[in-house]
Amino acid sequence: MSRILAIDYGRKRTGIAVTDPMQIIASGLTTVATHELVDFIQKYVSQEKVERIIVGHPKQMNYEDSENMKNIIPFMNRIKKLLPDIPVELVDERFTSVLAHQAMLTGGLKKKDRQNKALVDEISATIILQSYLESKKY
Repeated sequence: MSRILAIDYGRKRTGIAVTDPMQIIASGLTTVATHELVDFIQKYVSQEKVERIIVGHPKQMNYEDSENMKNIIPFMNRIKKLLPDIPVELVDERFTSVLAHQAMLTGGLKKKDRQNKALVDEISATIILQSYLESKKY
């Protein structure tokens, strides 16, 4: 089988998570500078078999797109053009940052580690991917 890659797209940094080849477990992969994201994805896809790319869909509480969608749509279009054989899909990402902070607290991370925004982005991407996997089970 192949992996699913998840992206928590941000203006400065982007968190990335990935499944195992059996698509059972979602794990944080890394955080990259957003201006390096397309190159990172192309390199990763050349080394690992990726079935699908999931992108966090930032929505407001009233279900309207948040302002960051104006950055995500051109990114998704570019990825679709560069990697036409890999579907790119949006998944609701509301509350992922809050859940990431809760996971860090529950995990016993020190305050300094919890302030690491790159780690929060990576954990958020993992939560987006895990929610996607769970939605496909049912």
